[in-house]
Amino acid sequence: MSDEPKTHTPKDSHYARLRRAHRDRTATPGESAAPKRARPHHPGQPGASDRVRLYGLHTVAAALGNPERRLHKLLATRNALARLELDTDALPCPFEIVEPRALDVALGSDAVHQGVMLEAEPLPQRRVADLSQASLVLVLDQVTDPHNVGAILRSAVAFGAGAVISTTRHSPQESGVLAKSASGALEHVPSIQVVNLAQALDELSAQGFQTIGLDSEGAEELEPSFKAGRIALVLGSEGKGLRQKTRETVDVLARLEMPGAIRSLNVSNAAAVALYAARRHLASAEG
Repeated sequence: MSDEPKTHTPKDSHYARLRRAHRDRTATPGESAAPKRARPHHPGQPGASDRVRLYGLHTVAAALGNPERRLHKLLATRNALARLELDTDALPCPFEIVEPRALDVALGSDAVHQGVMLEAEPLPQRRVADLSQASLVLVLDQVTDPHNVGAILRSAVAFGAGAVISTTRHSPQESGVLAKSASGALEHVPSIQVVNLAQALDELSAQGFQTIGLDSEGAEELEPSFKAGRIALVLGSEGKGLRQKTRETVDVLARLEMPGAIRSLNVSNAAAVALYAARRHLASAEG
């Protein structure tokens, strides 16, 4: 079952606005957008090795509306095209109308594709040095589950995080599963991958970020630990938590105070709670 909200889409919806964005992306000054012709395609064949297959209505809609996303081809059922309210003459890439079974073959029967798949290149990576405008970032210390990372991305977008930083190893790469779990959020928050997390944390500190590692045994509660106008929240992997080097590098180890019998949360839930608290602190500091 899809985790995306089942809502009826009004005429001036997010999907309807995509049609205008498509025309802007494909038209040159003084000209209307040239029609994109459907190209023959065999869904069962693998794409280029450096491409990703994105699927799901919200995921594909967000990717189509992202000017930084390089697109290759769109496969969709007639029903999915209707639900997306796409103007096929203004699509920014070739498309093909297919039957649902073709997408099942291409993506596997477990993929909840909702009748649409977009083949594209991974998004460009940013650097820690690019965070001059950010006041809040998330740092993931080897969080490995793409579903957790996708949920974290959604919370990062919801609370206005400037980036999500992860490690190049022991972290999920961009994929259809991760993008579907993020439900479009992948297109709205910059992703930064680093080889050496401790070095990245030092770089964040040099930029004025207070680096706070979340740990259920942290000496301080999270909210009172906020001291700066720029916050980097650091979350550890499922099960093991923060690595020892990370614990030694952050400015402070803080805990989410939970009076109940369960003293720890899933990493994606902890990220949402911590982001909410950090955003309240930053809003108060700015006020």
